Amino acid sequence: MTYFLSTDTDDFETRFTELLGAKREDSPDVDDTVAAIIADVRARGDAALIELTAKFDRLELTPQTLRFSEAEVDALIAQVPTRERQALERAAERIRAYHVRQMPGNDKWTDPDGATLGWRWSAVSAAGLYVPGGLASYPSSVLMNAIPAKVAGVERLAIVVPTPGGVANPLVLLAARIAGVDEIYRIGGAQAVAALAYGTESIAPVDKITGPGNAFVAAAKRRVFGKVGIDMIAGPSEILVIADKDNDPDWIALDLLSQAEHDESAQSLLITDSPALAEAVTAAVEKRLETLERRQIARKSWDDFGAVIIVRDMAEAAELSNRIAPEHLELCVAEPEALAEHCIHAGALFLGAWTPEAIGDYVGGPNHVLPTARSARFSSGLSVLDFLKRTTIARMTPGALAAIGPAAEVLAQSESLEAHGLSVRARLDKLNGK
Repeated sequence: MTYFLSTDTDDFETRFTELLGAKREDSPDVDDTVAAIIADVRARGDAALIELTAKFDRLELTPQTLRFSEAEVDALIAQVPTRERQALERAAERIRAYHVRQMPGNDKWTDPDGATLGWRWSAVSAAGLYVPGGLASYPSSVLMNAIPAKVAGVERLAIVVPTPGGVANPLVLLAARIAGVDEIYRIGGAQAVAALAYGTESIAPVDKITGPGNAFVAAAKRRVFGKVGIDMIAGPSEILVIADKDNDPDWIALDLLSQAEHDESAQSLLITDSPALAEAVTAAVEKRLETLERRQIARKSWDDFGAVIIVRDMAEAAELSNRIAPEHLELCVAEPEALAEHCIHAGALFLGAWTPEAIGDYVGGPNHVLPTARSARFSSGLSVLDFLKRTTIARMTPGALAAIGPAAEVLAQSESLEAHGLSVRARLDKLNGK
């Protein structure tokens, strides 16, 4: 049953803590299975991929057909209607423009001691993107993962996308083409993650893996982390809407349901200082659930994990929001910028009633790959920085080494690292004519 809470009640803290701690994801223990799959792919390469794809995706492949050919991609994307093609191109244009502005700059300077210091940024050489497969896959996620990689300067970008029964989504392939993806493989599951991490005869390994997936994919990403980088382990989608009395209840209801329809484990929360709005939004949700196409999914999400919280004022709303640290935070209030200053833990902010979260999923520009399960307290959404490495730079002149070297020697001696200190002392002695 949907949670209804008020900060005026004596049991609020207990119930709010219960809401924060609710387990929303049914994650079966698949680690042993995933470990075996990864070991199999490492040992047998393409043969393991082909066998596992036949088993799980009902698709017979050969080493030559693991990858989509350019002709196959051309034929499939030709099926995309003009209207959808134009929408994807428009989204890609905006996403690319946003991420170009994220690119950090190199820097170098000489400090007062005469040492030259700085840093430079460089892209990972190769990245792999996991895309959930079948007709229900999301081309928007391809854009959100692939475009930042290409903007960062990744030279080789490979996609793995399962095609159960051989059925591919033309929109996904078009999104890959628009984003500049170099290779597309029709494989999925833990075996695809293993192939990207360790390589096979037909698939070269990558340096970083991003993209969403099921429990098997998540477990595989955890296991290969360290061999390669990963973006995050994402949980069910979530939205928090903070709204004042001057809102259309149906708009707020639709924003809540836009996440509830994702997944039965998704969470939609409303915080308001208006009991009347809370009641009106709840009624609007119920009315929309009568006709929504994905109403069964949205109904279970709303009933099991939805919540309406009535607060005394917006300061209290911001305090609760920071404890929730939501993936998506809509501020449907009179002065959203002012309230946003106090909402410091959120994956993405959507300011004002005219900025529905759904815009962020597709064409807003900012990335929609965001931290979930309260991890916005300590992490950020996907960006070009996920595909970049920062290398520090230092150059000592004889004068700089003379100025700061003795301190390094003392610290090395205090840590009983003799060779460290001697490597500095040998140069200082040279300067002193010894």
